[in-house]
Amino acid sequence: MPASAQERRHAVLAGLVALATAAVVSVAAPTPATAAGTWTETGSDRADPLTESQGLASVEVPANSPNRYTGIGTIPVGLSARGWNHVGDPDATYGGYYIEPYQRDSGNSKMFRVQAPGGTWSEYVHTLGPDEALNNSWAAVSPDGQWMLSGEWGTMTRLLVFPTPGANPSTSPSANLPQTGTVRLDHAVRDVQGCDFSGPTTLLCSSDDPDGSLFGLTKPLLRIDLSAAPDGTDVAGHVTALRQLPLRSSCSGNFEAEGIDYDRRSGVLRVIVVSPGFCVLTDSKTYKFSQG
Repeated sequence: MPASAQERRHAVLAGLVALATAAVVSVAAPTPATAAGTWTETGSDRADPLTESQGLASVEVPANSPNRYTGIGTIPVGLSARGWNHVGDPDATYGGYYIEPYQRDSGNSKMFRVQAPGGTWSEYVHTLGPDEALNNSWAAVSPDGQWMLSGEWGTMTRLLVFPTPGANPSTSPSANLPQTGTVRLDHAVRDVQGCDFSGPTTLLCSSDDPDGSLFGLTKPLLRIDLSAAPDGTDVAGHVTALRQLPLRSSCSGNFEAEGIDYDRRSGVLRVIVVSPGFCVLTDSKTYKFSQG
């Protein structure tokens, strides 16, 4: 979510944690309309509102690494003190580089915090282009590890292409991380909170679209088929809405679709959906899907 929304949710969480022993009024959420798709829900896990509410990533190196999550509570104090107060949906290369996208409330840059396979952390800062939004909601690394896609908040017809910080030898923490290309979408998308590659030219994305006018449904799971594998230049992207993400809670109100992860080893797709109101504490979920 954008930084301003994140700050509001942080304030709400602080109040809700203080009321965590209060009774929850059970109000059944309306059954959402769904669109036909090939991804079938297979289960869910509770998503902790402080440490698992923004994004998630499966990590292959080192072997047997646990899944990684981001949330308000995972931002290092030192980063927050320097203004980097929002972390988005992370991703990892198959070779073990782990990448977290950060933004702040103002300025002309966004930042990607990278942990190398050996464990050391580095910061790669990107200076915004003339028409680039400040938001830094997610990062998605191409299967070859060399290129990273990112997106902007709001209604957009593009995704941004960067060399993958750390993994691409052209990048350095001491130099600006440049945008080298663009994914030109054939259909507008709105409030994309995360994307992950499920193949060399296929992205799966979670959209927090509250309006529903773009695809006929709110909070859609999207597929974006690229005209070619990312190579740092412009490519085209064909957008398809697959289905509505699950919107179930004991509370009624506005849900928030968050980060997404596809694990190629298991074929499992996971998406975080944060519940409304008090139920952000009790029944926010990471939903699991399988194809077919």
